[in-house]
Amino acid sequence: MAKKSIIVYSKPNCMQCNFTKKYLEDKGIAYEVKDIFESEEALNEVKELGFSSVPVIAIEGHEAFNGFRPDLLDQLA
Repeated sequence: MAKKSIIVYSKPNCMQCNFTKKYLEDKGIAYEVKDIFESEEALNEVKELGFSSVPVIAIEGHEAFNGFRPDLLDQLA
């Protein structure tokens, strides 16, 4: 089974972002971080996905979601 590409849109000092990244790390799930403070492109991608807060988790082949959602993250493991 091919690995899905996972992007976590994040910003500094964001507790839910940190929880999400730690959760994925603890499960051994690889992901890419895009910081909306460092990258205007990343911020625009979040807006295009229809979100105004982070974290936003974009998973290839799935609908993006935001917030710390262990229930949805568990489906990746």
